Order: sequence, then C-alpha cells, then structure tokens
Amino acid sequence: MKFKLIAKISVALLKARLKQTMVAAFGVTFSITMFITLLSFMAGLNDLLDNLILNRTPHIRLYNEILPSEIQPIAQSAEYARDYHFVRHIKPKNELLEIRKSEAIIMALKNDPNVRGIAAKTTVPIFYNVGAINLTGVINGIDVDAENKLFTFQDYVVNGKTIDLKNTPNSVILGIGAAKKMLVQIGDNIQITTSEGNRFPLKVVGFFQSGIEELDKVQSYATLATTQKILGKPAAYVTDIQVKLYDITLAPALAKMYNKRFDVEAIDIQTANSQFETGSSIRTLISYAVGITLLIVAGFGIYNILNMMIYEKMDSIAILKATGFSGKDVNAIFLTIALTIGLVGGFLGLLFGLGLSAVIGEIPFNTASLPTVKTYPINYNPKFYLIGALFSIVTTYLAGYFPSKKASKIDPVDIIRGK
Repeated sequence: MKFKLIAKISVALLKARLKQTMVAAFGVTFSITMFITLLSFMAGLNDLLDNLILNRTPHIRLYNEILPSEIQPIAQSAEYARDYHFVRHIKPKNELLEIRKSEAIIMALKNDPNVRGIAAKTTVPIFYNVGAINLTGVINGIDVDAENKLFTFQDYVVNGKTIDLKNTPNSVILGIGAAKKMLVQIGDNIQITTSEGNRFPLKVVGFFQSGIEELDKVQSYATLATTQKILGKPAAYVTDIQVKLYDITLAPALAKMYNKRFDVEAIDIQTANSQFETGSSIRTLISYAVGITLLIVAGFGIYNILNMMIYEKMDSIAILKATGFSGKDVNAIFLTIALTIGLVGGFLGLLFGLGLSAVIGEIPFNTASLPTVKTYPINYNPKFYLIGALFSIVTTYLAGYFPSKKASKIDPVDIIRGK
C-alpha cells in the first residue's frame, strides 16, 4: 500500500513541474539517441574499413622469404671456432621464392580442423609495356574459386566476371588504376615483361578495384596456371599459401606452429594489421567517450531540476514527514521521479536511436574508391542498446540520489516554524 502511495505522490510532483520534467526527459532522450547513433555509425565505419583489409587478407600467410644465411662458412670451420667472426655485407641465399613441398603442406593444412579454407597464390613482379614506357606491376596467380569463397574476390571485380579468368587462356583482370594508366578496355590485349626479360601477351577480361588506390595501380590477377606459364614453372610452383581459420583469434599461435612445422615464414593477420586495428580501437574509444559525456550532461540537468523541485516543495516535504512519512520514504519519492525520467527518456532514446540509425543506413553513399559500398555503414549491435539503457538508468539514479538524500534530511519543524 505504501508503495502505491509513494508512486502517486511522485506522479503528482512530476505533473506539478511538467515542463521541467519534459525537458529533463528530452535531455535523456537526446543523449541516448545520439549515443546509439554515434556508436552504430562509428562501428559500421570500423567494420567497413576493417573489411577493406580483412576481406582481402588471409588469417595466416605462409611464404618463403629470402634472407642471408645465419651460419656463415667461417663459423663451421674448426680452425676458427674460438674466434670472433666479423662478417659484413652478407649476401642473401641463392634460392627461389617458391614454397618447397607446397603440395604436401596444402594437404596437411586441409586436414587441420582449425582451417576453414586454403588458397594458393603465385606472385609475379612484372612490367606493363605501354609503348616505349614500362610501368611496374604485380600479377597475382590465384585459384579463382578459392579466392571467391575465402576473400569475396568477385565483389571487387567492377567490370567483367571472374569466371572469364578461368575460361579464357592467358587472361588477366587488371587493377582499375593500372587500366586507366594504360587506357585499355575489356577485350584488349596487353604485353607484360618479367624481371628476367621474358615478354608475354595477356587478354584483359575484367577490372579489379580494392578501394586502396595505390594497390589498384599495380596489382592484377591471373590464374595460377597462367602465372606458372609466364615464369616457366611447373604446376606445383606457388609463392604463397593463404589460410583462413574458423577462429581468427587462433592465428598468432597457429602461425608460430606452422612456421616450425613446415619450415616456412608465417605471419598472422593480427601482426600484419596491428596499426590498422589500433586505429579502429581509438575511433571506438572516442565514440564511447562522446556518448557517455552526453549522458553525464543530461544527468546534471536532472540533478538541477530535482534540486529546484526540492527547494520549491519544502513545505510539502515537511507536511509528508509530519504526517508519518520517514526520510527513506521521501528519498524513495525523489528517486522514483528521477528513475521515471530516466526510463521514459531512455526508452524513447533507444527507439529514436534505432530509427535515426536506420535512416542513415539508407542514405546513398557512392564513391568510386569503394565499389562494394552503396549506403552509409551502420552496425546494429545489441550491445550498444544495452549499454545505452544501463547508462540512462545509472546516470538518472545518481542524479536523483543526492537531491533525494538532501530531501530526506529536511526537518519538518524547522520548515513549519519558518513558514
């Protein structure tokens, strides 16, 4: 019965200062709305930027890096075993970039339960021949089906089809930047020259655009068979083995294991993109900071309104305490007012935040550098709405706690005597 009475008194006090109550609720609504919208948009932007890299990056990359020999011939001589060896200008080992025993490695990886898929690749440094001018470039020999499955390769082919790369012998999909430099169209033939000086004709069957301009100026794609033919190598020749895992967090540990097991260099996606991940974390931190600041500002508004309400309702509080209401009851009345403002404002804020995010998510966003993006990116992560709801309750509770504590300590005798 007492709870119902406290609720009725709280509603009466809210109605008595309806305009101020609405202003406080609007402050919470606006704060939650902007908090949800800001985090959803920033998280969507982070996802977009991450996908530009992560969609085209293997979780683990196996490759053979040419390095100087760690043990020089002089170190193997018993005559100089006790001497210090000062050897300068050490030359790299005379070996190819090919991954040795690649077929056995691929077979072992396919049997690994952590591996979702494998895509072999052969990288060939070349020159695009444009009249008397040679432009530097790189042709990536790929397994088209594996690239489509693991790295959504087809999403970045803006002209032409990836199937044409398989069906047309000696064909190439050019980076859009390289195509513009050479002024070529689909169906044209181009000439390339390898680092050994061998010339090779290729037919253009499509254009590729990753969204990273510097890459699109040099990169192009052909089938593994075509690049092996350009180099005059057998079908087992590959320079990279790209691995996608079921759980990306296992990449660092598995990369170390593969390095020892297969005697090849292995780099995980976290190491390869550490700077990029740092940028995403900082942007997310800024978004949370701005959103929480908005909620705290709204909390100060509720605090001021409740303080003014207590000042104006001193006589009402005195009468309540004189008629048997305890300090805890008065405390509960003003906490109920604060939480009511927080709950109503928070609910409307979550609703408007969802609506505003949906509106932004439908706004067209067309840019030549990001062909796969059609609208502004939005992330509807339920976590943002849960955080917004919790903060609206916590902020308004704290904003109401201190004024309610002050009201509970009012002495009715002093108030009535003063009147």
